[in-house]
Amino acid sequence: MNQIQTCNSLDDVRANIDRIDAQLVDLMAERGAYVAQAAQFKKNADDVKASARVNAVIAKVRRLAETSHADPDLIEAVWRTMIEHFTKAEMKDFIRR
Repeated sequence: MNQIQTCNSLDDVRANIDRIDAQLVDLMAERGAYVAQAAQFKKNADDVKASARVNAVIAKVRRLAETSHADPDLIEAVWRTMIEHFTKAEMKDFIRR
């Protein structure tokens, strides 16, 4: 985790949150672009769903959350939502092929 700045006002806090939000959106877009590429390597719908991979990713991000002093339950919920969305998009791409 990056060093947290001490803020002197609510505006400072909000500016830092806005900066982080922009970075998170960029990172999610980048992740989505890689997920889109993954569809071309999958042979069937079960490969797209990749339950074992999902479980491994969830376990990994929970460990990362603990290391970063983040709430593992929150991180898991965010990742499950993100993975569900990306899986639906990937399934649409897979079906189109």
